[in-house]
Amino acid sequence: MPRNTLLSLLLLLMLPILAACSDQRAALEFGSPQHSLTLIRVQNFFWDKTARYSIVAARMPECQRRHELGSAGSESKVEVYAPGNDAWILKQGKRLFVVETRTCEGFAKLEGDPEGGMGPLQGSFQMRNGTLTFVAAAQGETANQAAAPAAQ
Repeated sequence: MPRNTLLSLLLLLMLPILAACSDQRAALEFGSPQHSLTLIRVQNFFWDKTARYSIVAARMPECQRRHELGSAGSESKVEVYAPGNDAWILKQGKRLFVVETRTCEGFAKLEGDPEGGMGPLQGSFQMRNGTLTFVAAAQGETANQAAAPAAQ
């Protein structure tokens, strides 16, 4: 077999390994698919221990915007809390972000817990069996989280 053909065949066989990028998405819908938060997780190679995360805030047809959360562990969980007024607090490890779906423009990294509390836990985006999914909070978790700020 000619050397060029062998090299081409080897490169063709390696293509799936070289293009092993994983781009996964999961959505939390608020009553309809038009009002949602969608987490996007991009991992360049399956052996990478980190991934890039972003959140898409949408309330269609009025607004839709993508905000970068940055890099974190590839198995990192993102919890979603609802303090009210179409604002959402995202907790990823020790990092906190606030995003809103009224105009979809508002987004900020928080330096600590908000004064008014986090609000009720809605659930979390997490990896399950290799797939990014949104897992809703159990009713007891939601009630406990909502009561915690009031007790302080």
